[in-house]
Amino acid sequence: MTWRPQYRSSKFRHVFGKPAVKDSCYDGVPITRSVQDNNFCAVNPRFLAVITECAGGGAFLVLSVHHTGKVDPHQPRISGHRGNVLDVKWNPFNDYCIASCSEDTTVKVWEIPPHGVLKNLTVPWKELQGHSRRVGLIEWHPTANNILFSTAYDYKVMIWNLDCPEQVIKNPVRTISHHTDVVLSLSFNTDGSLFATTCKDRKVRIIEPRSGNLLQEANCKTHKASKVLFLGNLKMLFTSGTSRWNDRQFALWDQDDLSVPLLEENLDGSSGVLFPFYDPDTHMLYLAGKGDGNMRYYEIGSEKPYIHYLTEYRSHQPQKGMGVMPKRGLDVSSCEVFRFYKLVTTKSLIEPLSMIVPRRSESYQDDIYPMTAGNRPALSAEEWLSGIDKGPVLMSLKPGSQIAESYSEMGKGLGNTLDTRRSHSRPGMLQLAYIQDKLETKEGKEDGGNTEEERSWTPVSNGEDYGLCSPPKTENELRLKFHKQQEEIRRLRELLNQRDVRVTQLELEMKNMKNSQPHQGSL
Repeated sequence: MTWRPQYRSSKFRHVFGKPAVKDSCYDGVPITRSVQDNNFCAVNPRFLAVITECAGGGAFLVLSVHHTGKVDPHQPRISGHRGNVLDVKWNPFNDYCIASCSEDTTVKVWEIPPHGVLKNLTVPWKELQGHSRRVGLIEWHPTANNILFSTAYDYKVMIWNLDCPEQVIKNPVRTISHHTDVVLSLSFNTDGSLFATTCKDRKVRIIEPRSGNLLQEANCKTHKASKVLFLGNLKMLFTSGTSRWNDRQFALWDQDDLSVPLLEENLDGSSGVLFPFYDPDTHMLYLAGKGDGNMRYYEIGSEKPYIHYLTEYRSHQPQKGMGVMPKRGLDVSSCEVFRFYKLVTTKSLIEPLSMIVPRRSESYQDDIYPMTAGNRPALSAEEWLSGIDKGPVLMSLKPGSQIAESYSEMGKGLGNTLDTRRSHSRPGMLQLAYIQDKLETKEGKEDGGNTEEERSWTPVSNGEDYGLCSPPKTENELRLKFHKQQEEIRRLRELLNQRDVRVTQLELEMKNMKNSQPHQGSL
């Protein structure tokens, strides 16, 4: 028998990290000096939120993802907490809703204006009061709408239903008290029917959230876990932490049996916490250490040895935390499969870092972009609380295959009368063209006899009536107006591209119908 080398084929073997150029970074951000082991940053396709250092309470910044470059030191903030903000998380189903928790024992949910924060926000949409000590971690449910989890230094996990009329909510729908120390991390499985936690008492727990029942508990003396992740549908848990000799270490666990880990591997002797990030679409796992400049990434398999090392991204700039862009916000034209937002406190800088799969073709790559979780909830809060479980609503990342949420909101009144081709050269005239078409179709009506519906369709710029738009008086206002206009142009171009794709699809369907009619007549 001849010996054959074991070669494992992988399309992600040559993934590389591409940091953004200086002009595409966010410079001059006063990043918090908190020692909490959180990411301090949250990102969605519209906004970037980062916790900042401030005196007399807690605050965080919300910037447009396109507002790169030097950040104004007087940029308006969200400053409604009386203590330091410890964690922020965007609602996965609403890009204009963000939750924050603080040392003042409260969790607050904020509604962000469509064009960003133009003045300091101090009044939240919802305030959750139930914890007796500072709240260190919050997580949104992955499939149910308006369900929020919070953990605090009172060792409790609380589940909140935001679908209620009260502005101040004092009674959570469930309080889970299985932990004997501070909860360090929390992760959901794919449909949100289970969640796993790591605790300062060295134990890993799997809990059923609605009933609060403790299903599994791991107490491994050789591994002290600090962060935990459910690995998609692989029925496995990944934890990062330290060994008994204080070496940084990760471990892999069977979801149904936490008595012994499937795999343990030591990394190095550094002291920074390891932040794991998992992409269930590509089965890639990224490990970024707090205070490190490098980042390791692996590929996860369902069979031994389970974890396959790919390569390492190296940098001289240490990270304090990392924000992650949802898959629907990636640039598929450049084969980007993951994007981090790296907090560099030594330079007051937020640096986007794209993970790229090198491909020669510039066309859409179906094999690296499977259907992924979208921005629509699979369940309402009431349905989930009643005991129903559903997986995430999937979407395709192929350009033109999905109608964006902004289009569904704006395009209800945009009929087929709009010729998109004539607006390609001047996307800013989209709304005006629609108004002209509407006026041409309204025959026999006097100039002063417009209905209320027609009056509501007035020329707008970034959602503001031209008649109500005052000229900018300061450099900051001018910059904000410019970024709003650029966002409007980009959004309208996306809308036009989607309309053109739809027109092409309808033309093909009409040709197919015409071709099939003669065939049916001959029969």
